[in-house]
Amino acid sequence: MYKLLSNVKHINPLVLHYTNEVTINDCANITLALGASPLMSYSYEEVEEIIPIANSVVINIGTMNSSHIELFIKAGKVANKFKKPVVLDPVGVFATKSRSKLVERLLNEVKFDVIKGNISEIKYIGGFDVKGKGVDSFDEEENIDNIIKKISRKLECVVVATGRADVITDGEKMIKILNGTPKLKNITGTGCMSASLIGSYLGSCDDKLNSAVMGILTMAVCGELADRDDIGIGSFKVKLMDNIYKLNENILEEFSKMEVL
Repeated sequence: MYKLLSNVKHINPLVLHYTNEVTINDCANITLALGASPLMSYSYEEVEEIIPIANSVVINIGTMNSSHIELFIKAGKVANKFKKPVVLDPVGVFATKSRSKLVERLLNEVKFDVIKGNISEIKYIGGFDVKGKGVDSFDEEENIDNIIKKISRKLECVVVATGRADVITDGEKMIKILNGTPKLKNITGTGCMSASLIGSYLGSCDDKLNSAVMGILTMAVCGELADRDDIGIGSFKVKLMDNIYKLNENILEEFSKMEVL
């Protein structure tokens, strides 16, 4: 699985983002740091032209913009048409009716390969009650292994539920990532950046489950390493990016903490 990192650096996949305007620069930079190429777009006109040359597509609803709703739907459909893997990040899906309706449409009209969200977001789109505020999750103490598996089977894709322990499943195999640091929740955009990392791995191979695992593992391990000296939050963000840029298979083998269930 760790060899997927070399795949990204060798293939340099083009990761097309329809993403959060708040974190768009961080998503672009973390994609570059890993070894992939980011491309950002909010253009209706170029969808049919740009998706065929992309290796993967990331759709993130973090910045709710009414003018983007049909664009996201169109981008997802065109990605399906050209058989490009698609990642969905349903940021704050439970926060407003507009967000929940958009995600409902996306799930009904687009086939996603990976859906990544915090535990509350994943439970919500799976039809379960949630506790949360805005884009934050309050359900991290709960053991939700079976719930996440059921949601993965229901949505027919790989599901990533981030929390104190990150859970990734294809409905059968489940992997828990135990790396990380609380500081990852204290800077805006680590979730969005994780979707970019997943898109980068997904754009360089056909292994959906391990691409999702590697995307989350990359963020978790590099965040943990960045916080070894309990530095300030600004310095932490810089060191996080530095660690992703310097990441290699040996580092992953030494520091990864995972459970396969």
